[in-house]
Amino acid sequence: MAEVADNTMVDSRYRILNRIGSGGMADVYRAQDTHLGREVAIKMLHRRFSADEDFVERFRREASSAASLQHPNVVNVFDRGEHDGTYYIAMEHLSGSTLKQLIDAEAPLDQERAIDLGIQILKAAGFAHRRSVIHRDLKPHNVIVGADGTAKVTDFGIARAGASEMTETGSIMGTAQYLSPEQAQGHSVSPASDIYSIGVLLYEALAGQVPFHGESAVSIALKHLNEPPPPLSRPRPDIHPDLERVVMRALAKDPAQRYTSAEEMIAALEAARAAIRGAANGERTTVFAPVLPPPVHRIEEETELPPPLEPDDRRRPRWPWIALLVLALAGIGLALFAVLGRGDDPVRVPAVEGKRLEQAQSRLEAAGFDVAQEDVRNRAPVGEVVSQDPAARALVQIGSTVTLSVSTGPGRREVPEVNGLSRRQAVRALRADGFRVEAGSASSDSVPEGRVIRADPRQGERATVGSRVRIVVSTGPEQVEVPNVTGLSRESAESRLREEGFSAEVSEKESERPRGEVISQSPGDGTSVDRGSAVGIVVSTGIPTVEVPDVLELSQERAAAEINGVGLNAEVREKRTENEDEDGTVLVQRP
Repeated sequence: MAEVADNTMVDSRYRILNRIGSGGMADVYRAQDTHLGREVAIKMLHRRFSADEDFVERFRREASSAASLQHPNVVNVFDRGEHDGTYYIAMEHLSGSTLKQLIDAEAPLDQERAIDLGIQILKAAGFAHRRSVIHRDLKPHNVIVGADGTAKVTDFGIARAGASEMTETGSIMGTAQYLSPEQAQGHSVSPASDIYSIGVLLYEALAGQVPFHGESAVSIALKHLNEPPPPLSRPRPDIHPDLERVVMRALAKDPAQRYTSAEEMIAALEAARAAIRGAANGERTTVFAPVLPPPVHRIEEETELPPPLEPDDRRRPRWPWIALLVLALAGIGLALFAVLGRGDDPVRVPAVEGKRLEQAQSRLEAAGFDVAQEDVRNRAPVGEVVSQDPAARALVQIGSTVTLSVSTGPGRREVPEVNGLSRRQAVRALRADGFRVEAGSASSDSVPEGRVIRADPRQGERATVGSRVRIVVSTGPEQVEVPNVTGLSRESAESRLREEGFSAEVSEKESERPRGEVISQSPGDGTSVDRGSAVGIVVSTGIPTVEVPDVLELSQERAAAEINGVGLNAEVREKRTENEDEDGTVLVQRP
């Protein structure tokens, strides 16, 4: 549909202020609710959908379902209605940025920050799932993050109640990069479909990229169906293994293998957060294999007993036989120990990842293993074991060699030149060199809007790979209010404007105001403009003066012509005279 013009009244209630977004299904406008005196967001359905009766009916039902979702992490839906042949939803208007904008500017996000956002999104999804509403299109674009870190999920208005018997045909499919395999196949959806999309969302927040890329939506959908997602630790080597397991489980192809509910995934994220905090405090938990007693082997051999003693032998002493029996049993025990106690049975390798090299080496050697070391560049602290081979708890023979990969630190690299680049170009350049990016903004009289003013650390300085580089992006010249100089003299007005950072463009105009006084200005006082802008001032030249001609003793007609000729008006008054020669001539003039 055509764009709705500013100041348009929708449904005699909502005054359109400006358009703030557009999507495949609808345009979004900022509007004023004139009944309640609050700002709202109006989602206006594209006209091509309004002709589809089935779609409109579904749209109405979905809006009603969304309106029932009153939750701190869900954007509230207030109203729905019709306008100019199409349909709209009125919802809560939020300040802040989308999670997609946040990811583009700052990813990879800090692990705990990503967990916090993920938990908030899962709380919103879980609340909706308990009311049989499935979002179907969860993606960073549909999450608004406020300045205080609160995340709110929007667009539940295009979800469909899970109990609906409507078919999927004709419905709006989710964005391909965040689509669950069952949605890609056109199968029925469930809460597990939203869990999958949240898994993709978290993967992107933590890695700075989605798990699957492709040249078209179809090729991406096929990858969701057929290819395993790359391990999160590949693009994000410093990811905590507990957090990686949570995300990768959410990305399982089979819905039955994902988390059974949003609440279960929240619990897993909270456990991962606890593990991350423990690791940060040096409180690593090592799981040891249980110590089992050696296996007991049953002896199947038959021992031939001596024949019964004859009556004559019963009086013989028995201790020689007892001694022989003890010696025989001792020999058998030694033989069994030699066979069973050789140490040939495999044992589990201790877990030493995350430990200092000295601790890991001491632990492995005490357990009977040889240790080999290889150095790797990694974000982990210098001297920390980042991986081991064989892996922890693997069953191997005593005396085997365990190879430890030990961090030499992430290394240092020069910060690339980003001054003057667009924000997107600068972020790409910094990420390509292994840096994380934090973006801020500031006004600048010399750097165009949207371009980078400076970076910290500065370009050319060496910084640790993986550390954060802050860029400052220009918002253009500083906006300042124009002072009021009307009524001042020209000199005073020009001086005041210079003091405030403006230049003056002077023009003159005749007026009744005193000569040299400023009679108007443009822009007017209080207007916000770029510092350094020109302000036009109009200066009065006053009323022009002329020399009054001498018209005494001239005829009335000639005198009037003389006066009019210099731009004055002649005012004639008659006076009686006794001298006929004075008839029709000027006797007195003033001035």
